[in-house]
Amino acid sequence: MARTKFYSIHEALGAKIIDFAGYDMPVQYSSMIKEHMAVRNSVGVFDVSHMGEFFVTGPEALKLVDYITTNNPAKLEQGQVQYSAMCYEDGGIVDDLLVYKFDDTKFMLVVNASNKEKDLDWINKHNKFDAKVTDDSDEYSLIAVQGPNSAKVITKLCSKELDIEYYRFFTDSINGAEVIVSRTGYTGELGYELYFKSDEETALNIWNDVFEAGKEFDIEPAGLGARDTLRLEMGMALYGNDIDKDTNTIEAGLKWITKLKKGEFVGRDALVKVNEAGPSRKLVGIELNEKAFPRSGYPVVKNGEEVGVITSGTVSPVMEKPIAMAYLRTDTAVLGNEVAVKIRKKEFTGTIVKFPFLKK
Repeated sequence: MARTKFYSIHEALGAKIIDFAGYDMPVQYSSMIKEHMAVRNSVGVFDVSHMGEFFVTGPEALKLVDYITTNNPAKLEQGQVQYSAMCYEDGGIVDDLLVYKFDDTKFMLVVNASNKEKDLDWINKHNKFDAKVTDDSDEYSLIAVQGPNSAKVITKLCSKELDIEYYRFFTDSINGAEVIVSRTGYTGELGYELYFKSDEETALNIWNDVFEAGKEFDIEPAGLGARDTLRLEMGMALYGNDIDKDTNTIEAGLKWITKLKKGEFVGRDALVKVNEAGPSRKLVGIELNEKAFPRSGYPVVKNGEEVGVITSGTVSPVMEKPIAMAYLRTDTAVLGNEVAVKIRKKEFTGTIVKFPFLKK
Protein backbone atom coordinates (compact mmCIF):
# COMPACT_ATOMS: atom_id res chain seq x y z
CA MET A 1 0.00 0.00 0.00
CA ALA A 2 1.13 3.54 -0.76
CA ARG A 3 1.38 6.07 2.06
CA THR A 4 1.33 9.85 2.07
CA LYS A 5 4.06 11.92 3.73
CA PHE A 6 1.69 12.45 6.68
CA TYR A 7 1.23 8.76 7.51
CA SER A 8 3.43 8.92 10.62
CA ILE A 9 1.19 11.69 12.00
CA HIS A 10 -1.98 9.70 11.30
CA GLU A 11 -0.44 6.74 13.08
CA ALA A 12 0.70 8.85 16.05
CA LEU A 13 -2.81 10.32 16.37
CA GLY A 14 -4.30 6.82 16.53
CA ALA A 15 -6.28 7.16 13.33
CA LYS A 16 -8.26 4.22 12.02
CA ILE A 17 -6.49 3.41 8.76
CA ILE A 18 -8.20 1.85 5.74
CA ASP A 19 -7.24 0.95 2.19
CA PHE A 20 -8.53 3.72 -0.08
CA ALA A 21 -7.54 3.90 -3.75
CA GLY A 22 -4.37 1.94 -3.01
CA TYR A 23 -3.33 4.16 -0.07
CA ASP A 24 -3.30 3.65 3.68
CA MET A 25 -5.62 6.54 4.60
CA PRO A 26 -7.24 7.73 7.85
CA VAL A 27 -11.00 7.18 7.85
CA GLN A 28 -11.35 8.77 11.30
CA TYR A 29 -9.26 9.93 14.27
CA SER A 30 -11.62 10.44 17.22
CA SER A 31 -15.10 10.11 15.74
CA MET A 32 -16.61 10.97 12.37
CA ILE A 33 -19.30 13.12 13.96
CA LYS A 34 -16.79 15.12 16.02
CA GLU A 35 -14.63 15.71 12.93
CA HIS A 36 -17.67 16.58 10.84
CA MET A 37 -18.88 19.15 13.38
CA ALA A 38 -15.39 20.65 13.72
CA VAL A 39 -15.48 21.49 10.00
CA ARG A 40 -19.04 22.84 10.16
CA ASN A 41 -18.40 24.95 13.29
CA SER A 42 -14.71 25.89 13.22
CA VAL A 43 -11.95 24.20 11.20
CA GLY A 44 -10.74 20.74 10.23
CA VAL A 45 -7.79 19.43 8.22
CA PHE A 46 -7.78 16.61 5.67
CA ASP A 47 -4.81 14.79 4.17
CA VAL A 48 -5.88 14.40 0.54
CA SER A 49 -2.42 13.75 -0.87
CA HIS A 50 -3.76 10.64 -2.61
CA MET A 51 -5.45 12.84 -5.22
CA GLY A 52 -3.85 13.06 -8.66
CA GLU A 53 -2.10 16.12 -10.09
CA PHE A 54 -1.47 16.18 -13.84
CA PHE A 55 0.22 19.13 -15.55
CA VAL A 56 -0.65 19.99 -19.15
CA THR A 57 1.92 22.27 -20.76
CA GLY A 58 2.87 23.50 -24.19
CA PRO A 59 1.64 25.78 -27.01
CA GLU A 60 -1.66 23.86 -27.36
CA ALA A 61 -2.25 23.04 -23.69
CA LEU A 62 -5.53 24.95 -23.70
CA LYS A 63 -6.73 23.11 -26.81
CA LEU A 64 -6.08 19.74 -25.19
CA VAL A 65 -7.81 20.66 -21.93
CA ASP A 66 -10.74 22.05 -23.90
CA TYR A 67 -11.03 18.89 -26.00
CA ILE A 68 -11.03 16.46 -23.06
CA THR A 69 -13.27 18.38 -20.64
CA THR A 70 -16.97 19.24 -20.72
CA ASN A 71 -16.66 22.73 -19.25
CA ASN A 72 -15.07 25.67 -21.07
CA PRO A 73 -11.47 26.32 -19.92
CA ALA A 74 -11.16 29.16 -22.46
CA LYS A 75 -13.27 31.21 -20.03
CA LEU A 76 -10.70 30.83 -17.25
CA GLU A 77 -8.53 33.71 -16.16
CA GLN A 78 -5.00 33.23 -14.88
CA GLY A 79 -5.20 32.00 -11.30
CA GLN A 80 -8.73 30.64 -11.68
CA VAL A 81 -10.05 27.11 -11.07
CA GLN A 82 -12.90 25.33 -12.85
CA TYR A 83 -14.95 22.29 -11.89
CA SER A 84 -15.34 20.01 -14.90
CA ALA A 85 -15.67 16.45 -16.12
CA MET A 86 -14.17 14.17 -18.74
CA CYS A 87 -16.48 11.88 -20.69
CA TYR A 88 -16.18 8.85 -22.91
CA GLU A 89 -17.48 8.95 -26.47
CA ASP A 90 -20.81 7.48 -25.26
CA GLY A 91 -21.23 10.26 -22.68
CA GLY A 92 -20.27 8.14 -19.67
CA ILE A 93 -18.10 9.95 -17.13
CA VAL A 94 -14.36 9.19 -17.08
CA ASP A 95 -13.89 11.38 -13.99
CA ASP A 96 -14.83 14.71 -12.46
CA LEU A 97 -11.91 17.04 -11.85
CA LEU A 98 -10.60 20.53 -11.11
CA VAL A 99 -8.81 22.54 -13.81
CA TYR A 100 -6.25 25.11 -12.58
CA LYS A 101 -5.09 27.72 -15.11
CA PHE A 102 -1.61 29.19 -14.66
CA ASP A 103 -1.63 30.58 -18.21
CA ASP A 104 -2.65 29.42 -21.70
CA THR A 105 0.36 27.08 -21.82
CA LYS A 106 0.12 25.58 -18.32
CA PHE A 107 -2.76 23.87 -16.54
CA MET A 108 -3.01 21.56 -13.53
CA LEU A 109 -5.71 18.88 -13.55
CA VAL A 110 -6.66 17.48 -10.14
CA VAL A 111 -8.29 14.07 -10.51
CA ASN A 112 -9.70 11.42 -8.19
CA ALA A 113 -7.21 9.10 -6.53
CA SER A 114 -8.84 5.88 -7.72
CA ASN A 115 -8.84 7.10 -11.34
CA LYS A 116 -5.30 8.39 -11.78
CA GLU A 117 -3.93 5.65 -14.02
CA LYS A 118 -7.11 5.36 -16.06
CA ASP A 119 -7.39 9.14 -16.47
CA LEU A 120 -3.80 9.54 -17.58
CA ASP A 121 -4.15 6.81 -20.21
CA TRP A 122 -7.39 8.33 -21.47
CA ILE A 123 -5.93 11.86 -21.71
CA ASN A 124 -2.82 10.63 -23.52
CA LYS A 125 -5.01 8.65 -25.92
CA HIS A 126 -6.78 11.87 -26.92
CA ASN A 127 -3.72 14.11 -26.99
CA LYS A 128 -3.53 15.08 -30.66
CA PHE A 129 -2.15 18.50 -29.80
CA ASP A 130 1.21 20.17 -29.24
CA ALA A 131 0.93 19.64 -25.50
CA LYS A 132 2.72 17.55 -22.88
CA VAL A 133 0.97 15.72 -20.05
CA THR A 134 2.97 15.00 -16.89
CA ASP A 135 1.78 12.99 -13.89
CA ASP A 136 3.25 14.66 -10.78
CA SER A 137 0.84 12.98 -8.34
CA ASP A 138 3.55 11.20 -6.36
CA GLU A 139 5.51 14.43 -6.00
CA TYR A 140 2.74 16.47 -4.42
CA SER A 141 1.31 16.57 -0.93
CA LEU A 142 -2.13 18.10 -0.47
CA ILE A 143 -3.78 19.40 2.69
CA ALA A 144 -7.38 20.67 2.72
CA VAL A 145 -8.18 23.14 5.52
CA GLN A 146 -11.96 23.52 5.75
CA GLY A 147 -14.39 25.40 7.97
CA PRO A 148 -15.57 28.89 8.97
CA ASN A 149 -12.22 29.66 10.64
CA SER A 150 -10.04 28.28 7.83
CA ALA A 151 -9.10 31.73 6.49
CA LYS A 152 -7.86 32.79 9.93
CA VAL A 153 -5.61 29.73 9.99
CA ILE A 154 -4.24 30.07 6.45
CA THR A 155 -3.66 33.82 6.87
CA LYS A 156 -1.08 33.07 9.58
CA LEU A 157 0.91 30.88 7.18
CA CYS A 158 0.93 32.96 4.01
CA SER A 159 3.27 35.85 3.22
CA LYS A 160 0.75 37.13 0.65
CA GLU A 161 -2.64 38.56 1.52
CA LEU A 162 -5.36 35.90 1.54
CA ASP A 163 -7.92 37.79 -0.54
CA ILE A 164 -8.73 35.20 -3.22
CA GLU A 165 -12.30 34.62 -4.31
CA TYR A 166 -13.98 31.21 -4.55
CA TYR A 167 -12.30 28.97 -7.14
CA ARG A 168 -9.13 31.06 -7.36
CA PHE A 169 -5.52 30.28 -6.41
CA PHE A 170 -2.05 31.78 -6.02
CA THR A 171 1.46 30.53 -5.22
CA ASP A 172 3.32 31.36 -2.02
CA SER A 173 6.17 30.05 0.12
CA ILE A 174 5.41 28.25 3.38
CA ASN A 175 8.18 26.76 5.52
CA GLY A 176 10.59 26.74 2.60
CA ALA A 177 8.23 25.03 0.18
CA GLU A 178 6.52 26.59 -2.85
CA VAL A 179 2.82 26.15 -2.21
CA ILE A 180 -0.23 26.46 -4.46
CA VAL A 181 -2.91 27.97 -2.22
CA SER A 182 -6.43 27.55 -3.59
CA ARG A 183 -9.94 28.15 -2.37
CA THR A 184 -12.27 25.37 -3.48
CA GLY A 185 -13.39 22.58 -1.15
CA TYR A 186 -15.63 19.53 -0.93
CA THR A 187 -17.51 20.38 2.27
CA GLY A 188 -19.69 23.41 1.51
CA GLU A 189 -17.70 25.49 3.99
CA LEU A 190 -15.11 28.19 3.45
CA GLY A 191 -11.93 26.26 2.74
CA TYR A 192 -8.44 26.24 1.29
CA GLU A 193 -6.04 23.71 -0.19
CA LEU A 194 -2.26 23.63 0.07
CA TYR A 195 -0.47 21.79 -2.78
CA PHE A 196 3.28 21.44 -2.46
CA LYS A 197 6.32 19.37 -3.40
CA SER A 198 8.64 18.64 -0.48
CA ASP A 199 10.49 16.01 1.47
CA GLU A 200 8.74 14.33 4.39
CA GLU A 201 10.33 16.59 7.00
CA THR A 202 9.06 19.78 5.33
CA ALA A 203 5.64 18.23 4.77
CA LEU A 204 5.33 17.33 8.46
CA ASN A 205 6.50 20.82 9.41
CA ILE A 206 3.76 22.38 7.27
CA TRP A 207 1.14 20.08 8.83
CA ASN A 208 2.35 21.09 12.30
CA ASP A 209 2.36 24.77 11.29
CA VAL A 210 -1.27 24.48 10.24
CA PHE A 211 -2.24 22.93 13.56
CA GLU A 212 -0.26 25.49 15.55
CA ALA A 213 -2.03 28.28 13.64
CA GLY A 214 -5.39 26.64 14.31
CA LYS A 215 -4.88 25.81 17.97
CA GLU A 216 -6.94 28.77 19.18
CA PHE A 217 -9.83 27.58 16.96
CA ASP A 218 -9.79 23.99 18.30
CA ILE A 219 -8.59 22.71 14.93
CA GLU A 220 -9.16 18.98 14.34
CA PRO A 221 -7.72 16.43 11.92
CA ALA A 222 -10.53 14.92 9.85
CA GLY A 223 -10.66 11.61 8.00
CA LEU A 224 -12.34 10.23 4.92
CA GLY A 225 -15.49 9.39 6.89
CA ALA A 226 -16.20 13.02 7.75
CA ARG A 227 -15.23 14.06 4.23
CA ASP A 228 -17.98 11.79 2.91
CA THR A 229 -20.73 12.96 5.27
CA LEU A 230 -19.79 16.62 4.72
CA ARG A 231 -19.98 16.36 0.92
CA LEU A 232 -23.22 14.38 1.17
CA GLU A 233 -24.95 17.10 3.22
CA MET A 234 -24.09 19.45 0.35
CA GLY A 235 -25.31 17.05 -2.35
CA MET A 236 -21.87 16.79 -3.96
CA ALA A 237 -21.34 13.75 -6.18
CA LEU A 238 -18.65 11.17 -5.46
CA TYR A 239 -17.06 9.30 -8.35
CA GLY A 240 -17.66 5.58 -8.03
CA ASN A 241 -20.91 6.14 -6.13
CA ASP A 242 -23.01 8.85 -7.78
CA ILE A 243 -21.16 9.23 -11.08
CA ASP A 244 -19.15 6.76 -13.16
CA LYS A 245 -18.76 5.37 -16.68
CA ASP A 246 -22.41 4.31 -16.70
CA THR A 247 -23.77 7.78 -15.89
CA ASN A 248 -23.65 10.98 -17.92
CA THR A 249 -23.38 14.60 -16.81
CA ILE A 250 -26.94 15.51 -17.89
CA GLU A 251 -28.68 12.92 -15.71
CA ALA A 252 -26.19 13.54 -12.89
CA GLY A 253 -27.28 17.18 -12.56
CA LEU A 254 -24.00 18.42 -14.03
CA LYS A 255 -25.44 20.09 -17.11
CA TRP A 256 -24.06 23.37 -15.71
CA ILE A 257 -20.51 22.11 -16.38
CA THR A 258 -21.44 20.65 -19.78
CA LYS A 259 -20.94 23.36 -22.40
CA LEU A 260 -22.52 21.78 -25.46
CA LYS A 261 -22.15 24.97 -27.53
CA LYS A 262 -18.42 25.49 -26.98
CA GLY A 263 -17.36 23.27 -29.88
CA GLU A 264 -15.99 19.77 -30.22
CA PHE A 265 -15.02 17.74 -27.14
CA VAL A 266 -14.95 14.03 -26.39
CA GLY A 267 -18.47 12.79 -25.66
CA ARG A 268 -20.22 15.90 -26.97
CA ASP A 269 -22.33 14.17 -29.64
CA ALA A 270 -23.70 11.63 -27.17
CA LEU A 271 -24.43 14.32 -24.59
CA VAL A 272 -26.24 16.47 -27.17
CA LYS A 273 -28.55 13.52 -27.90
CA VAL A 274 -29.25 12.94 -24.18
CA ASN A 275 -29.93 16.64 -23.69
CA GLU A 276 -32.31 16.85 -26.68
CA ALA A 277 -34.23 13.68 -25.81
CA GLY A 278 -34.13 14.32 -22.06
CA PRO A 279 -32.48 11.91 -19.60
CA SER A 280 -34.35 8.75 -18.65
CA ARG A 281 -33.34 9.19 -15.00
CA LYS A 282 -32.09 11.95 -12.72
CA LEU A 283 -29.90 12.18 -9.65
CA VAL A 284 -32.00 13.56 -6.78
CA GLY A 285 -31.88 14.09 -3.05
CA ILE A 286 -34.16 12.21 -0.66
CA GLU A 287 -34.82 13.10 2.98
CA LEU A 288 -36.29 10.22 4.97
CA ASN A 289 -39.06 10.85 7.49
CA GLU A 290 -38.15 7.89 9.70
CA LYS A 291 -35.06 6.59 11.46
CA ALA A 292 -33.04 4.50 9.03
CA PHE A 293 -29.65 4.30 7.37
CA PRO A 294 -29.97 4.48 3.58
CA ARG A 295 -27.05 2.79 1.84
CA SER A 296 -25.80 2.53 -1.71
CA GLY A 297 -27.71 -0.09 -3.68
CA TYR A 298 -30.98 0.11 -1.73
CA PRO A 299 -34.00 0.32 -4.06
CA VAL A 300 -36.34 3.32 -4.14
CA VAL A 301 -40.03 2.54 -4.64
CA LYS A 302 -43.27 4.41 -5.27
CA ASN A 303 -46.68 2.74 -5.01
CA GLY A 304 -44.93 -0.60 -4.70
CA GLU A 305 -42.97 -0.17 -7.93
CA GLU A 306 -39.19 0.17 -8.03
CA VAL A 307 -38.33 3.56 -9.57
CA GLY A 308 -34.65 3.97 -8.73
CA VAL A 309 -31.68 3.17 -6.54
CA ILE A 310 -29.68 4.84 -3.77
CA THR A 311 -26.11 5.80 -4.72
CA SER A 312 -24.99 7.46 -1.44
CA GLY A 313 -26.61 7.74 1.95
CA THR A 314 -25.98 8.65 5.57
CA VAL A 315 -27.55 10.17 8.66
CA SER A 316 -26.73 13.88 8.56
CA PRO A 317 -24.81 14.87 11.70
CA VAL A 318 -26.12 18.45 11.49
CA MET A 319 -29.72 17.78 10.41
CA GLU A 320 -29.93 14.57 12.45
CA LYS A 321 -32.00 12.85 9.78
CA PRO A 322 -31.33 10.26 7.06
CA ILE A 323 -30.41 11.68 3.66
CA ALA A 324 -29.59 9.99 0.37
CA MET A 325 -28.70 10.61 -3.25
CA ALA A 326 -30.46 8.40 -5.77
CA TYR A 327 -31.09 7.97 -9.47
CA LEU A 328 -34.83 7.95 -10.09
CA ARG A 329 -36.90 7.51 -13.22
CA THR A 330 -37.44 11.00 -14.66
CA ASP A 331 -41.24 10.89 -14.31
CA THR A 332 -40.76 10.26 -10.57
CA ALA A 333 -37.80 12.58 -9.97
CA VAL A 334 -39.95 15.59 -9.11
CA LEU A 335 -39.29 17.91 -6.16
CA GLY A 336 -41.75 17.26 -3.35
CA ASN A 337 -42.64 13.76 -4.55
CA GLU A 338 -43.10 11.16 -1.82
CA VAL A 339 -41.10 7.96 -2.32
CA ALA A 340 -39.82 5.16 -0.11
CA VAL A 341 -36.46 3.49 0.39
CA LYS A 342 -36.66 -0.26 0.74
CA ILE A 343 -34.33 -1.51 3.47
CA ARG A 344 -34.56 -5.26 3.67
CA LYS A 345 -38.34 -5.92 3.72
CA LYS A 346 -39.45 -2.58 5.16
CA GLU A 347 -40.19 0.65 3.30
CA PHE A 348 -39.09 3.98 4.83
CA THR A 349 -40.91 7.01 3.47
CA GLY A 350 -39.13 10.11 2.25
CA THR A 351 -39.42 13.26 0.16
CA ILE A 352 -37.49 14.37 -2.90
CA VAL A 353 -35.71 17.61 -2.01
CA LYS A 354 -33.48 20.14 -3.73
CA PHE A 355 -29.70 19.98 -3.25
CA PRO A 356 -27.97 20.84 -0.99
CA PHE A 357 -29.65 19.02 1.87
CA LEU A 358 -28.06 21.41 4.37
CA LYS A 359 -29.14 24.94 3.54
CA LYS A 360 -26.31 27.34 4.35
